Amino acid sequence: MAGQAWNLVADIGGTNARFSAILEGQLESEFEFHHSVEEYPQFSDLIVKLRAEIIEATGLTGAPKGVCLAVACPADVEHIAFTNSHWQFTKTQLLQWFGCQRLVVINDFEAVAHGITELSDDDCIKIGGGEPVTHKPIGILGAGTGLGMAALVFHSNGYHVLDTEGGHADFAPVDQRQMEVLTNLRKSYKRVSLERVLSGNGIVNIYKAICSIENVAAVFDTPPDVVSAALDGSNPQALTALNTFCESMGAAAGNLALTLGAKGGIYIAGGVIPRFSEFFVNSGFRNKFEDKGRFVSYLQPIPVYLVMRNNLGLLGAAKKLKEI
Repeated sequence: MAGQAWNLVADIGGTNARFSAILEGQLESEFEFHHSVEEYPQFSDLIVKLRAEIIEATGLTGAPKGVCLAVACPADVEHIAFTNSHWQFTKTQLLQWFGCQRLVVINDFEAVAHGITELSDDDCIKIGGGEPVTHKPIGILGAGTGLGMAALVFHSNGYHVLDTEGGHADFAPVDQRQMEVLTNLRKSYKRVSLERVLSGNGIVNIYKAICSIENVAAVFDTPPDVVSAALDGSNPQALTALNTFCESMGAAAGNLALTLGAKGGIYIAGGVIPRFSEFFVNSGFRNKFEDKGRFVSYLQPIPVYLVMRNNLGLLGAAKKLKEI
């Protein structure tokens, strides 16, 4: 591959930074590089190591022709500061560090939205509803370190991505248990956003709130521990927490479908839910998705798809770079 023009794409969240070196004109590559954000005090520290990894793995030399970074924060500004990590940098610095001809920085869920259009049936699990209505809006949300939301709106020349910060909208409880969780979380967060509940950290927040409500000592501090205890049935508070998470995600997804008129479907992305996909599919998610009073019949036909593909952000970043 030496001497060939190549691009670098990245999907950078609050916990993980994923990169792929792809040949010019392509969307995918076998060469992916994954790193933990917390291991690098500065993003520039990782770039040095990444460049050496790419040369060793691919033989690609010289600067990438184009770079597209999908970042878990607002991206339409010069100064990029991550919402859920310590990294920050400017676009001017990125151009210097990478030495590329083209630089694009987009929100991570804009990348996910671009990637949605490239998915096959094998990449998703359908959770209820009928068939998507052609050319109607599509809604996307997903839990990782934070909560992302985006949409696809179709027009005569294809589609337009709406990148949003909808994950920071207010959490709106829809039953007594969710109301109690909200009341408890307000002791720690004066304002409880959707992200405080519907994210990896949100699972822990719900779990600790339920322990407090039931006057039981909390014994878990990480999302994997809570999820494991829920799945094996060893901790009733963890099981309640995971059910509450799934039902709350259903309510939020239903709200997004109503807001967008998303008869093209709702896609659940992100790295958290695929780890307990069977539990999620069989949970109260779909019931809460449809439970919208007079608009039950509006929501019932709308399909929901759980995205199981783990490099969707990279795929979407590559597609964005190819299209400009």
